[in-house]
Amino acid sequence: MELNGSGSGGRIVSIDRMRGFSILGIFLVNMISFHSPLFYIDHETWWDGKHNLFTYRLIDVLVQASFYPLFAMLFGYGLVILRERTLDKGLSFTPLAIRRLSILLLMGIVHAFLIWEGDILITYAICGFVFLLVIGWTARRLFIAGITLYVVPNLLLLLMLGAASFVNGGTEFSMYDGQAAEQAINVYQTGSFAEVTQQRIAEWSKHNDLFGLFFYLITILPLFMIGAGAAKLKLFEDVASKKRRLTRAAGVLAVLGLLIKSLPYLSGRTFMTDFAQDVFGGALLAMAYALLVALASENRRFDRLLYPLEAAGRLSISNYLFQSILSTMIFYSYGLGYYGKVSIFTGSVLALVIYAIQLALSVWWVKNYHYGPVEWLWRSGTYLKKQRFKKGGA
Repeated sequence: MELNGSGSGGRIVSIDRMRGFSILGIFLVNMISFHSPLFYIDHETWWDGKHNLFTYRLIDVLVQASFYPLFAMLFGYGLVILRERTLDKGLSFTPLAIRRLSILLLMGIVHAFLIWEGDILITYAICGFVFLLVIGWTARRLFIAGITLYVVPNLLLLLMLGAASFVNGGTEFSMYDGQAAEQAINVYQTGSFAEVTQQRIAEWSKHNDLFGLFFYLITILPLFMIGAGAAKLKLFEDVASKKRRLTRAAGVLAVLGLLIKSLPYLSGRTFMTDFAQDVFGGALLAMAYALLVALASENRRFDRLLYPLEAAGRLSISNYLFQSILSTMIFYSYGLGYYGKVSIFTGSVLALVIYAIQLALSVWWVKNYHYGPVEWLWRSGTYLKKQRFKKGGA
């Protein structure tokens, strides 16, 4: 069955390509946190040189907060496809989905506490359990509820930030903490594995308190719902028949997204402009990226160029975890200990090199194996049955 320039097995290859593209954007942002105390520093002054400032601003506008929303929407899209195919086989979806999300939660716990504190899998699993309550809704209901849940509370938060700034005499609260930055550098650069783990847990806990959970429920969960609505409309199937409308939508979303993402540089950097940039600009640009990849996938001339992205997307969780393992081994004390010694420009170049290697390895892998190593474990646990792994085998 061919779906939107698809390969075998009824896969929608544009979805895999979006996942592969997402993994690049997520890695470029995560790389900053892998090598530097991202949450405690002024990103425009921490690294010297115009090339570092340019790199930061380029990532800030085009990448930051624009790829985890894309991955979140694809997560909702994928769960709907899984549900439809499970029900078509006459199987019960809810127990299967609970196993799938439980395994994802377990992987996230291991990732967050033993590898890297910036894990997103725990958040996806928790939001996924809530999402199961509404996955059966119609596309229209999912869209309306998802957009409302995303826009209304985040708009209120934006207004509250503006009011707090006004009450404070126009002075913005600073989140930069030089002492915390130096402590992170000292621990990650020279600490024992136990000390690094303790620092990891402390940082994860700081960003995943009750407010953090609330924030994820008004950002990640509604994006699941929007992605699910798109899946029920089969948005990325038979794109050719919708090409003109999707092209217009991509253009509008890209212009609006880039405009909002550029607000800190157009009107000054404040909590309000930073919040709007990430929450609203990032989501709009993510939608534009999704549509652009879907449209490009309709042109067979791009197949050779986009196939590595497709392969990387089929191994998205394996590639995501590999990035964390390799990067922490490069930068943390129990590896090479380069934490705090690398600029954002150097780190970004390194991320691009590692990602290029991942693309090549992913192409080789999908030619020889049905699933990525983590995807195979995940699928086997989901179905409580050992899945085929190597192609050509039993």
